[in-house]
Amino acid sequence: MPAISVVFAAIAALLHVLFFLMESVYFMNPKVHKGFGVKNLQDAEVLKVSMFNQGYYNLFLAGGIFAGIYYFHSEPVISKALILFCCAYMFLASIVLLISKPGMMRGVLIQGLCPLIAIVSYYVCR
Repeated sequence: MPAISVVFAAIAALLHVLFFLMESVYFMNPKVHKGFGVKNLQDAEVLKVSMFNQGYYNLFLAGGIFAGIYYFHSEPVISKALILFCCAYMFLASIVLLISKPGMMRGVLIQGLCPLIAIVSYYVCR
């Protein structure tokens, strides 16, 4: 697997750990939930459980990439599969965000660009 793919996958994983923290740990902070387009504390309270759950999805995807990187030398086939699957999932989730909330283009790019670069660079640079 090309080093550039691994680097961009690792950046995507770190971003998804940050998303986990924002969604599952710090969501009720007004600065955080306003970043997700939630205007007030009452609406944030309604979304709290869903965001908590969503944050763990992001953490598990990041964990898949980190596991793939950890097994990079000892299990290259498993490593590649984990990294590419998790990157594909992250990218597709950004497409869902684009379709469901077209006004959140910044979030789409933050969520989807690094995994897309990891995937494309894997196929172009190998």
